[in-house]
Amino acid sequence: MTDKSNSADGRDSFDMQAGNMLVAFINRNVTPYPTESSGPNFDLVPVTKQKDIMVNVARMHAQQEYDRIMELVAVLERQAADIKRRLDLTDMVHAAKYDMQLYHGQTYWLVQDYKKNFIRLISNGPTDWISGSCPNPDWEYICAVKWLGDHTWVKVDQ
Repeated sequence: MTDKSNSADGRDSFDMQAGNMLVAFINRNVTPYPTESSGPNFDLVPVTKQKDIMVNVARMHAQQEYDRIMELVAVLERQAADIKRRLDLTDMVHAAKYDMQLYHGQTYWLVQDYKKNFIRLISNGPTDWISGSCPNPDWEYICAVKWLGDHTWVKVDQ
């Protein structure tokens, strides 16, 4: 027997009389289980299978996020290594001997002077000499460097 009263005031819900008890708020449209003895059969929810699916989906999404973060970490590690190389090269240039005016954006060369045992900063590269070779046989070219606007030095390819 159904009482058409509705304590929940829902459009599709109603209170129901079951024996001597009043069962409040039965909504046949949203319950996953039958509400009458003549209702359709239903199976129990496979909780173990559902948990496995949820764990696998959670792991997949977490792994995707982890991989994305690790890609960002790799980018930051490369940037940090580049900055460290610039700082090391800047220290090397500042420790070098030179006797010329330096200008931002210009390319200079670091050479090792084996006879005097120090590093020198010069403005001519290995191919810039008229004779075609370095005038001082005691010099060995280390690398070409460029002075950047932030007062650091960077190695350049020639």
